[in-house]
Amino acid sequence: MSDLLRAPAETKYAEELDWLESVDDQPKPFSWRLSPKMVRLFILGSEPSDGLDRRISQKWYGDRSFVERSIVTLASDRGLLLIGDPGTGKSWLAELLAAAISRNSTLVVQGTAGTTEDHIKYSWNVSMVIAKGQSRESMIPSPIMTAMETGSIGRIEELTRSTSDVQDALISILSEKYISVPELDSEGIVFAKPGFSVIATANSRDRGVNDLSSALKRRFNFVRIPVVTNRRSEAEIVRFRTEELLSRHQLDLEVPPTLLDVLLQSFADLRASAAAAGSDDEKLESALSSAEQIGVLEDAILHSNFFGERALTARTLASSLVGSLARREPEDLAILNTYLHGVVEPRSREEGGCWPEFLEGGRDAIATLS
Repeated sequence: MSDLLRAPAETKYAEELDWLESVDDQPKPFSWRLSPKMVRLFILGSEPSDGLDRRISQKWYGDRSFVERSIVTLASDRGLLLIGDPGTGKSWLAELLAAAISRNSTLVVQGTAGTTEDHIKYSWNVSMVIAKGQSRESMIPSPIMTAMETGSIGRIEELTRSTSDVQDALISILSEKYISVPELDSEGIVFAKPGFSVIATANSRDRGVNDLSSALKRRFNFVRIPVVTNRRSEAEIVRFRTEELLSRHQLDLEVPPTLLDVLLQSFADLRASAAAAGSDDEKLESALSSAEQIGVLEDAILHSNFFGERALTARTLASSLVGSLARREPEDLAILNTYLHGVVEPRSREEGGCWPEFLEGGRDAIATLS
């Protein structure tokens, strides 16, 4: 695994999955590798009341009802659509579900404007077709077709970025549970095996790009993943990802709890400002999600390690926050400048601590970018 830049969940947590499978005596739907209870436990982590002989780490942070509804949906004949703002953990939850259920989370189609029906169904190896003609051997199955043939979970990322042709192709797959291959006679239909299902993700900010038809919506159960705003949950998510970052880069660098509080409070302030804004021009373009927080902290940690004094400071954190969130010029810079003068400056006078240095670092970063 050390040779991989990013290992899939079934590889990264293979030892946990093997152990859970060995002790799982609950009934399993179809060809599932784990029972629904064990799938939930793998994703949300174990508690003393579970009575296990070992601890299972928590990998996704959010309301357990979202995970339970997702698992129940995948045990039915309907697809699962995870929808929410960017950075809310939709793709990570989809990957964990596929890893726990099928031990394969890599059967993925990325939805883009260039995604075609072939990416959902199949294509052909042209050289083999020329040499031997069209056959199953010369056919290139899509990840979704492979999932159908193996009774596994197929994933589609950013479904609303796909065109209507792609979405229409998915309707028949979710309804009929087979793919017709008219070029082949004796093997002209590929049927889905029990256990096959589809997890799709959609960015709620992409509404209007390629809206889902009512026919396709009927074939999905929707699970809306909100932005995490609970302070405790946010802190757990950021700590979890930060520990992974430090381990991956083999960094011996401490994140002071006071600086983590500054980061969490800054995002809370900016979210409150966005909620009170009268127009989109008065809001940051950023979704201000937990993923954005992790990105800011990651930038600050790496900058401190490579170019600083190998110690995270409030100045570096403020510089990373401005650099990461200022995506539009001059709108975002103006919003951040207003935040620093209207919120951070009074707080630095009243509370002291890390806030004065954070204020100074933010001002310097804005001056550099202006």
